[in-house]
Amino acid sequence: MTWLAEFTVFGDLPTLGTALAAVLLVGLSKGGLGGAFALMGVPLLALVMPPVKAAALLLPVLLMMDAVSLWTWRGFYDRVLLRLMLPSAMVGIMVGALAAAVTSDAMVRLLVGVVALVFVARETVWKAGSAPVPGHRPVLAWVCGAAAGFTSFVAHAGGPPYQVYAMPLRLDPKVFTGTSVIFFAVVNLVKVAPYAALGQFDGATLRSGLLMLPLAVMATLLGAAIVRRMRGDVFYRVMYAMIALVAVKLVWDGLTGL
Repeated sequence: MTWLAEFTVFGDLPTLGTALAAVLLVGLSKGGLGGAFALMGVPLLALVMPPVKAAALLLPVLLMMDAVSLWTWRGFYDRVLLRLMLPSAMVGIMVGALAAAVTSDAMVRLLVGVVALVFVARETVWKAGSAPVPGHRPVLAWVCGAAAGFTSFVAHAGGPPYQVYAMPLRLDPKVFTGTSVIFFAVVNLVKVAPYAALGQFDGATLRSGLLMLPLAVMATLLGAAIVRRMRGDVFYRVMYAMIALVAVKLVWDGLTGL
C-alpha cells in the first residue's frame, strides 16, 4: 500500500475499499438501478475523508458515466423541464461553492446526512401518499433546481430534489431518464470550475479518480444488466436501510464535530 498512498488519496485498505464500494454503487445507479445507490457514494467516502474531497474524487468518474449515458439516451428529453430547472441549478452550484469555502467539514457531514435521511423518508414514507402533478410548475421547478444544484455540489446528492419535481410529471421512462442524464451531465460539468477553484483537484485526487474509471464502467454495465434481468424491490429495502445507517453516522459526526 506504500506506493498507493504516495500517488493517491488511498492511504490504507479501508479507504481504498470504501472508495471501491462507493464507485460500484454510483455505477450501478448510472446503469439504471436508481438514485438510492448514487446517494450512497459521497456519504460512504465521507466516513474516511472530508466530504468535499470525497465529492471531488467522484466527479471525474461521474463525468465519464455522463458521457456514456448521453450517448445511450440521446434524443430523449423534456425541453421544458430543462429550461425551468437548469438555470436555478447553476445558482445552487454557486451557493454550494461559496458554502464549501466557508463551512467546516462537520457542517457538510451534517448536511449530507440530513439530505440522505430526507431521501429515505421520502422514498419509504412520503412517496406512498404523493399525487401526480398536472403539468409544469415554474416556481417549484426553480426551488427544486436550486436545491438539486446545491446538494449536487456538496455531496453529488442532487437526485432527491430533482425527483421531487420530475417524478410527479409522469414522463415516459425514456424521456425521464434522458432528461435526468442531460440535467446532471450539465450540472456535473459546471461543477468542475468551482471544485478546481477550491483546490480540490490536486494530483493525488485526479490519479485516484482515474484509477476508479475501469470499475465505474464495469459497474454501469452491471447495473444495466441487473435491471434487464431482475426485480429490485427487496434489494432496495436493504439499500434504504444502509443509507439510513450511514446518514445517522454522518449526522452524529457532524453534530459532535461542530
